[in-house]
Amino acid sequence: MNSQTRYISPDQPVIRQLDEAAINRIAAGEVVERPASAVKELVENALDAGARRIAVTIADGGKTLIRVSDDGCGIAAEDLPLALARHATSKIDGSDLLDIHTFGFRGEALPSLGAVGRLRITSRVAGGTAAEITVSGGRMSEIRPAALSAGTSVELRDLFFATPARLKFLRSDRAESQAVTDMIRRLAMAEPFVSFALKHRQGEEEREVFRADAEQGELFDALANRLASVLGREFIANAIPIDAERDGLQMTGFAALPTYSRGAAVAQYLFVNGRPVRDRALSGALRAAYTDLLSRDRHPAAALFIDCDPHLVDVNVHPAKTEVRFRDPGTARGLIVSGLRHALAENGHRAASTVAGATLGAFRAEPTGPRVYQMDRAAQPAMTRGYPTQPAGWSEPAAGFTPFDHAPTARVEDLIDAPPAEAHPLGAARAQVHENYIIAQTETGMVIVDQHAAHERLVYERLKRQMAENGVTAQALLIPEIVELSPGDRALLLDHAEALAQFGLGIEAFGGNAVAVRETPAELGEVNAEAMLRDILDELGDAGDSDLVQSRLDAILSRIACHGSIRSGRRMRGDEMNALLREMEATPHSGQCNHGRPTYVELKLADIERLFGRT
Repeated sequence: MNSQTRYISPDQPVIRQLDEAAINRIAAGEVVERPASAVKELVENALDAGARRIAVTIADGGKTLIRVSDDGCGIAAEDLPLALARHATSKIDGSDLLDIHTFGFRGEALPSLGAVGRLRITSRVAGGTAAEITVSGGRMSEIRPAALSAGTSVELRDLFFATPARLKFLRSDRAESQAVTDMIRRLAMAEPFVSFALKHRQGEEEREVFRADAEQGELFDALANRLASVLGREFIANAIPIDAERDGLQMTGFAALPTYSRGAAVAQYLFVNGRPVRDRALSGALRAAYTDLLSRDRHPAAALFIDCDPHLVDVNVHPAKTEVRFRDPGTARGLIVSGLRHALAENGHRAASTVAGATLGAFRAEPTGPRVYQMDRAAQPAMTRGYPTQPAGWSEPAAGFTPFDHAPTARVEDLIDAPPAEAHPLGAARAQVHENYIIAQTETGMVIVDQHAAHERLVYERLKRQMAENGVTAQALLIPEIVELSPGDRALLLDHAEALAQFGLGIEAFGGNAVAVRETPAELGEVNAEAMLRDILDELGDAGDSDLVQSRLDAILSRIACHGSIRSGRRMRGDEMNALLREMEATPHSGQCNHGRPTYVELKLADIERLFGRT
């Protein structure tokens, strides 16, 4: 059978109306992909009901049991059958599908779950009596009296028992449990004033794997505390608060410093009107904000919340509601990029505290024998005038002998006029080691600066500032390069011609479906205009915007900065070292080099004393 006749039946096809059970199973295939999807729908229902305490219990990764209990407003007994009907909801009236202020609104979750599993709903409204209803494989029972103090308890057993083929596509119990935990963590971040608890059941035993108690106080403080409990205190200690607004969109949250980066994009959490989303355009904007602060193999960490009028964003573009579409995608992208860059620049030279922790960890040698305590050590000779007396059996060192494997390379400068160490965040320079590392003393410890990496960032930021002030020099081509494109690509490129011209790339319409490249950025030298345009089109199609020309210009500036910075091996005078420290303190992003590595390490005095066992 060939592809042309495969779908053609010899008989006239008959149009049939599917029964309700089949419709619900089809809907479940879109809404409930795995146990984590079911947990998400049920927890979001609890949040929409005004719950302040939500408890979730799962067994076998959620395949055999999912129970969600809340203290929300509950469902009246007479409304329980209606709650299990398709497209029945209390959250919208259907008149405006953009004016959505709740997590759920389609009325598909409960009937879909009842069609593929064994569902039981027990609920009680204030002043009423508790009642329950069950539905198994789409077959609904009668309403029965039940015992429940308040709120709603939804229990889902044997997920996909009615569609056993779906079970073959689920992953291991451990992987499904991890997906459920991740979903609860995201919802907990979205609602800091709600308590969450997640338990895993094994046999008759239950183990609590996640808990987040309701936070108090102002929203920003509550959010910081909730993120600390979910993502760890280390994240908050190395993150900066974000509060930016642009054309009706408000962005708040926390973004980590560039030196607190991850090896994969696993610590990026995005929310739109309180809804956790996984949106490629927003993730791309987050990456773009850190463009010249991280190397390609590192990823930023952030928890960002974008709030706006519901009419400015469409959340009804994906069955699972994990993707959104903004009316003006460029505004959302610009808000993330500019808001993060501005906040990171305001933090100047600050670097992550984990850099010091890694340094201290590298200092600690692995123990090679049993620990020897102070009381067990042999008595040491007394000290006289700051020098130890010679132990018995030792002879005087031979002439020219040095007790080091190599002569020390530290060069100490007398800095008589140096300002007090406590007067500056990076302290006052005290020495240069190996002609590359500056040792500075601060009020609370010491700072070690990589002079080449630090000066490279300073030169780079200076060049970027000059380019922003004077613009990008365009180089006119003697013979314009004509590039043939598809009609859609040509129109898309010409729509962005004005923005590209700001970076020295001049294009204009040519005959047919071609465009003419008349100018290219002078700093880039000779370029393949056609390859550049096609790369720009790929970015425009993927993210709706392109930073390709800007990123290439930044790469050129970074290369120039590398060659124009203080080289390793150069000896610096005391005033030069202090001048470098002062410029670092005044320059944005000076805490990391152009490749995302730290430019300095700060060690607190208490940490240094611990290295020598003085605590």
